[in-house]
Amino acid sequence: MVKDMKQRDYYFDNAKFILIFLVVFGHLIRSFIESDPFILSLYKTIYTFHMPAFILVAGFFAKGFYKQGYIQNLAKKLILPYIVFQLIYTIYYYFLYHKSTFEMDPLNPHWSLWFLISLFCWNALLYAFIKWFKLKPFMGLTIAFSLGLLVGFADVISNYLSLSRTFVFFPIFLMGYYLEKQHFEYFKTSKARFIASLLFILVFIGMYFIPEFSDKWLLGSKPYEDFESNNVISLGVRALVYTLNVVMIFSFFTFVPTKRQFFTKWGKNTLYVYLLHGFFIRLFRVSDLKESIDPTLSLVLLLGVSLLLTMVFSTKLFTSITQPIIEFKASKFQKLMSKREMKTR
Repeated sequence: MVKDMKQRDYYFDNAKFILIFLVVFGHLIRSFIESDPFILSLYKTIYTFHMPAFILVAGFFAKGFYKQGYIQNLAKKLILPYIVFQLIYTIYYYFLYHKSTFEMDPLNPHWSLWFLISLFCWNALLYAFIKWFKLKPFMGLTIAFSLGLLVGFADVISNYLSLSRTFVFFPIFLMGYYLEKQHFEYFKTSKARFIASLLFILVFIGMYFIPEFSDKWLLGSKPYEDFESNNVISLGVRALVYTLNVVMIFSFFTFVPTKRQFFTKWGKNTLYVYLLHGFFIRLFRVSDLKESIDPTLSLVLLLGVSLLLTMVFSTKLFTSITQPIIEFKASKFQKLMSKREMKTR
């Protein structure tokens, strides 16, 4: 039993590391999607599942939301880093983009920081769905998906407090909450991997030959008004995107290793990677280096750089140094120093 539990822990740590690597890679190749159809198709294929799968895993591990102090601890873990990094990114963008004025807007999250606000809100919504209304899985998911579809009609809801993404992706988070560990066993078979491989190939081909499908549909941040189709058709498109998300999420999980890998230990440090990699990505996007890269020919290089960044930001040294501004404590740094002192004695 102990061995089985360890393997399952490895499974989710492996999944989180692979997903955060894909987040970094997706952000890195974002610079090339307008000029390279192959990269655009790859980008859209990744975006059908990488953040939704991350959100599903977050929901899976939110089963203790009813415990005393859970929401307060979550606020410390998510809202405080959000405020700090919102300020840091504001300062960074001021110098990076040579802005003439310095403006701090705490209610409109910079770039990837939307996830912190949304994750806090998903847990609050979970409290309402499960604790207050005591909704069963079918009814809860029906209401959540309905809200995700209907929120697109509200033109005023977009990036403000990440409200659009909060409602659009909440059904995925709720689905993760309802899942149990044994459900993931269904995706660990050779047959499941074969079907998943075909699905990945078909989705990539579909993205390549249907360039009209905007990648913005996969971000969940825009109201229907921002798309060319009328609202009724847009609702149908979002419903199809939901179907695609769910299919691709579970296709991804068929390929996650169940045993310990060289990267397993870094799966617990995804928040560090998520918050820190943006400084490099933003710098890369405004650099001349970007113009000298052929993304298709340099795909292996881009994958390597993404993996290197993910690994570096996950290391003990890096997490120890940055822990004070991410977790507001220095336990990792103190432990690191203690080990070094022991070695020098």
